[in-house]
Amino acid sequence: MPTAVTAVPPAPSELARERFAAEFAFETDCWDVHESLARGADFVLLDVRGPALFAAGHVPGAINLPNGKIVRSKLEHWPEGTVFVTYCAGPHCNGAAKGALRLAELGRPVKIMAGGITGWLDEGFDLARVEARA
Repeated sequence: MPTAVTAVPPAPSELARERFAAEFAFETDCWDVHESLARGADFVLLDVRGPALFAAGHVPGAINLPNGKIVRSKLEHWPEGTVFVTYCAGPHCNGAAKGALRLAELGRPVKIMAGGITGWLDEGFDLARVEARA
């Protein structure tokens, strides 16, 4: 008797291969972002959360560009082929997808960093903080 896992059979291997391979065109993970930043990233990492959350803790090297501020004029100083990687708070948040959608609508290549801040911390990586100004 099948369990809840096998009651719906898995997709044929070729279909599963196509689907899972396609995911890597849309997302990357925290470990790969961390390694790439350490080696000299060939992408721009965007923290799409608000300024207060960014100040409280963000991925080192990230630029704060909240979703509502992703407009063509804010992207003009990056060449057209620049790859962007968006992230937000974590798997419970869809901000990274909203930011990625906006970038795609503006014709920019984009991926999401799966896991966001939650995933970054789960990997044991440190956050950077913005110092309060006196």
